[in-house]
Amino acid sequence: MPDSANLKVLFIAGFGPIVRDTGESRKLYRDALGISFKEEPDGYLHSEAVPGAKSFALWPLSQAAHSCFGKDSWPKDIPAPQAWLEFDVESVENATAVLETRGYRMLVKNKKEPWGQIVSRFISPEGLLVGITFSPSMEDVRVLVDCSGSRCSAL
Repeated sequence: MPDSANLKVLFIAGFGPIVRDTGESRKLYRDALGISFKEEPDGYLHSEAVPGAKSFALWPLSQAAHSCFGKDSWPKDIPAPQAWLEFDVESVENATAVLETRGYRMLVKNKKEPWGQIVSRFISPEGLLVGITFSPSMEDVRVLVDCSGSRCSAL
């Protein structure tokens, strides 16, 4: 049985709300709070310039559903998440196995996203869409983490 020593969290890769109305969320986060976002052609808004997070993004529920289930609507039998949180780990496969042995139901397992990220996702007890990831685009952060012991720490 895999144990938590195989689940080495390196850093928080990203966080943000899962939005149902992008216009209203844009008013709060961009207009009121002053966060500058890069907008992708599909409307995904993200920033890699908010201190404390590698990425902060407003992720539309339809896009989260597509990433997890391959369709643009969230299944009615699974509570829709309010936010997403991603942890980059040493091995997505090992971390996924550890979480599954502890009873967490993966919505998607070891999936390679079009931008190269490998991810497994599940709903946390708090209702967050949690991703266990390997993010090649964050390699600069990955080299600053020491996982030689039972826990990872910043160098």
